Amino acid sequence: NMTFEATFALLGFSDYLELQTPLFFVFLAVYSFSVVGNLGMTVIIKINPKLHTPMYFFLSHLSFVDFCYSSIIAPKMLVNLVVEDRTISFSGCMVQFFSFFVMSQKLLVCSLTLTCSALKLSFRGFNTINHFFCELSSLISLSCSDSYLIRLLLFTVATFNEISTLLIILTSYVFIVATTLKMLSVSGCRKTFSTCASHLTAITIFHGTILFLYCVPNSKNSRHAVTVASVFYTVVIPMLNPLIYSLRNKDVKDTIRKIINMKYFHIKHTP
Repeated sequence: NMTFEATFALLGFSDYLELQTPLFFVFLAVYSFSVVGNLGMTVIIKINPKLHTPMYFFLSHLSFVDFCYSSIIAPKMLVNLVVEDRTISFSGCMVQFFSFFVMSQKLLVCSLTLTCSALKLSFRGFNTINHFFCELSSLISLSCSDSYLIRLLLFTVATFNEISTLLIILTSYVFIVATTLKMLSVSGCRKTFSTCASHLTAITIFHGTILFLYCVPNSKNSRHAVTVASVFYTVVIPMLNPLIYSLRNKDVKDTIRKIINMKYFHIKHTP
């Protein structure tokens, strides 16, 4: 009962009071672009029959996941930048954590396992989370119960997920490079490597940030670095993905251009 009655306060960026307003507008702009870019990509792929291919199905799924991913974190973070009451209930914290973990790890079984383990943690009264969202390691550090097993479980799941994901990505790029080197067209090779470089940049930032977060010691100064690093993989990367994976694509740009021209033609000829 004490656990379910417990409340949490998300400190977020409260250490930088003079930056609260500028940060609000910066994150609002980033989140707005993420929403427009990712939902826009989903709609564009849905309405254009030429884009109904496996590759664009994957891009549509990625855009939708990125929209959900950022929407789990950004709205609460934005609200906490402009209000004094940054509290969140235990149930609200669990919902945010579970939703975030499903989107980030994309493994329902692991998400359910970690969420059930988190529900077994004991909390008392008012708790201060030195983060801008309900991140599991922050919750574990606040618990008054034995957290050894859940720490081990979190480490195991995160390590397995990172290693398996990176192995799949690297294997894919080995085949891509091998196929590209067989191309006779120099321009085709250049275009492929340019696209791969953009993809690898996003992958490096995302997975590098996650690996960095697990290597940083729990000191006061390092927590500031953790907060900044977390912004990249929860808010910034979902904004960059539409630019890197989709909006640079010729078919997508042609579709956007046609939609704009159709709207302009409609407005011009409307009495």
